[in-house]
Amino acid sequence: MGRLFGTDGVRGVANEGLTAELALGLSVAAAHVLGDAGAFDGHRPVAVVGRDPRASGEFLEAAVIAGLASAGVDVLRVGVLPTPAVAYLTGALGADFGVMLSASHNAMPDNGIKFLARGGHKLDDAIEDAIEEHYHRYGLGTDEDWKRPTGAAVGRVRQYTEGFDRYVAHLVAVLPNRLDGVKVVIDGAHGAAARVAPEAFARAGAEVVYTLGAEPNGLNINEGVGSTHLDKLCVAMREHKADLGIALDGDADRCLAADADGNEVDGDQIIAILAVAMREAGTLRGNTAVATVMSNLGFKLAMEREGINLVQTAVGDRYVLEEMKQHGFALGGEQSGHVILLDHATTGDGTLTGLMLGARLAATKQSLAELAEVMTRLPQVLINVKGVDRTRVANSVELAAAVSEAETELGATGRVLLRPSGTEPLVRVMVEAADEVQAKAVAERLAEAVRTHLG
Repeated sequence: MGRLFGTDGVRGVANEGLTAELALGLSVAAAHVLGDAGAFDGHRPVAVVGRDPRASGEFLEAAVIAGLASAGVDVLRVGVLPTPAVAYLTGALGADFGVMLSASHNAMPDNGIKFLARGGHKLDDAIEDAIEEHYHRYGLGTDEDWKRPTGAAVGRVRQYTEGFDRYVAHLVAVLPNRLDGVKVVIDGAHGAAARVAPEAFARAGAEVVYTLGAEPNGLNINEGVGSTHLDKLCVAMREHKADLGIALDGDADRCLAADADGNEVDGDQIIAILAVAMREAGTLRGNTAVATVMSNLGFKLAMEREGINLVQTAVGDRYVLEEMKQHGFALGGEQSGHVILLDHATTGDGTLTGLMLGARLAATKQSLAELAEVMTRLPQVLINVKGVDRTRVANSVELAAAVSEAETELGATGRVLLRPSGTEPLVRVMVEAADEVQAKAVAERLAEAVRTHLG
């Protein structure tokens, strides 16, 4: 049996791989493991439970709450809120842990369960492993591993309706300045922030001139809208003559943007804009931004030009977050729009990221296009080479020679990255160059080398 926990909780097709029984069992296991690890410190435990609007979230939420309450955990049910909101409320309310039901940017049939530790932080891998081991060992319908609470010892469930206002108030309170005069278009992906984001921007002083992806019905999350489908946002920007467009994903932990002309502004550009703003404000700790190895070379060159240090990690926002926590950095993220502002959030927060962009527009009186000129995106070509032995990438002498030849050809204004997939039999070939034709030619040549030497 494969590992249940992935890089971002447990995910699967709801009611197929991710069943109510699994949700209930994992919740009971989480309560036991966290209790045994001393997370509850001898007091009656409390958990915050939230979800995105997926229809399957309704029965999965019920299963999670049932499992927790049966294990003696009191539950604060916050309803439909973004992942970063559940993380924030877990910390702000002093809860012992949190649970978020969402599959982020995945299509509607999928769903997921993410457990958060005290303070709203991701659980350590060791704790996730222990929860999974407990679930597999004892399964459902057995009581040999625990004494079931009865009477007054069972968990109580309470609706926490104040969560929406408390989270929005937090977002507005941490901004460096108001957004008065900034016209905004918001794409909420028919997701968890469909209500939160427009409300937060309005309270911060922005004029929300148009919203899309703002009518979740349980079935339409991420459907042709959101951060994975920017075309509608780009059109709306031109039609409504707005200053800033933001696109969130289903659980609103990522944000991409569009300028007044409908041009995309990706995660690298957003981080570059915020890095300069934070350096000027004296809040860019260590004068450092953290990004992954997949960040555009143009971002790296921009940071060098601005005198800002850049630390690069493996692909995945979890690795960015680990690096930030370990060294006390305040800003990091990914090209995909996961931007972590660690002084104000324990995870990527798309609404907060968009608000910070709006605050920068308002403070500088510059357009988003002008601010985005801090970096120039170099053409980037990515080819997935399938059906090869990904385990031999690091040890192939022939491949190393091909990469060296490509790097010599590209010089200082180009970059090559060969990365084996962590889950599939394929190797990702990424090439950047000042010229798109050259980038494509080099990428295709390297892809053929991968097929030849690793096939």
